[in-house]
Formats: sequence, C-alpha cells, structure tokens
Amino acid sequence: MAEGLRERKKRQLRQRISDMATALFLEHGFEAVTIAAVAEVADVSVNTVYNYFPAKEDLLFDREDEVVERASRLVRERGEGVSAVRAVLARMRQDVAERNPYAGMDPGYARFMRIIQESPTLMARVLRMQGRMVDRLAATLREETGASPDDPTPEFIAHQVIGMQNAVDRSIGRCHTAGSTPEETSAEVLRQIDVMESLLSDGVLNYAVKNTP
Repeated sequence: MAEGLRERKKRQLRQRISDMATALFLEHGFEAVTIAAVAEVADVSVNTVYNYFPAKEDLLFDREDEVVERASRLVRERGEGVSAVRAVLARMRQDVAERNPYAGMDPGYARFMRIIQESPTLMARVLRMQGRMVDRLAATLREETGASPDDPTPEFIAHQVIGMQNAVDRSIGRCHTAGSTPEETSAEVLRQIDVMESLLSDGVLNYAVKNTP
C-alpha cells in the first residue's frame, strides 16, 4: 500500500528527531544529553519526543526492529540450494566489499561505536538487541526446517550467525579506530570473514539448504 501523506510526515518527523538526537550524542555523549535538549533542537515538545521514542536509547537505535529482522529476512529470501549460513555470509561479504554504510563501513562508525561503548545503558540495549536477533533467527530457522520444538539446533545455529555478525562489526570498528582506509578495512574484514567460514563445520555451513528434501 502507498504511504499516505500523514504517515509520511510522521515518518519524516521521527527520522528528523532521531538524526538531531544522534548529532547531539556524538557531540556531547549519550549520558549528557537530555530529552529536553533533543526536543529543543528538533523544535518539538518533550511529549512529542516521548511519543515517538518511549526510551532515550530508542533515539539512537531507531532502526532496531529492522536490524533484529535482517538475518531472518536474508534466510527467508535465500535462493534455491543455498543454506542459511551461506546466505548470511554472502551478504556480509557483499556489504563489506561494497563498503555499505549500513554495515558500518562509513568511517564515522567508530565515533558511533564509542558513544555506545561509553554508556552502560546503551551497552545493555545492544545485548538485548543481540538476544532478540538470536531469538528471531532461531524461530525462522525452526520454521524453515520444520524442526521440532525440542530440537536445539536452530538456536545453536542462530547463535553462530549472530556471533559472526558481531565479530564483523567489531573488526570494522577496530579498523576505523586504527585509521585504516576504506580499502584497507574492506580487505582486512573480508579476510577475517574467510577465516570465520573456514572454522565452521559442514553441519553449520550446510544447515537449512533451501528446497532440499
């Protein structure tokens, strides 16, 4: 369905508030910025900020649901004959090779990560997000394979996949912090993805091949 004018304006306002809040966090740190300060720079009321973002950390993680869903979506959309893990690995490589900002390949990612690492509140939120990602992917793998409720395999595979994503994120952040060029970061992280894949068993790599009896 086409987005209506009212919905578009609400989405645009939500994005503007989040963008301005993120700029404040990058300049002053997460803990030092108040909701009142965000409301002032966004030229809205404090109540309006809370209407769109019930918790302060929501302002920074405004795309949390999209991030949580991403691995599951890649698995559901994988091609015929492609396993769940290989589908995610392929997208990781593509994002890194193309230096996709979504994957943290923008040099500003290091600043973003410092804001998170300096805040216990944000670090707790990251851990919660990672748990949601595992739960969501495990549910998708269970649906895709028809695994029984007492089969632990989907959850174990989900932990492997999300763990790899976390490792890639950390590697990208370290490269940025070290002052690596985008080309150097891409080459190094692609090398590390190859190493990760080489350490995975055939059982993990070939789990949930699509349309395979």
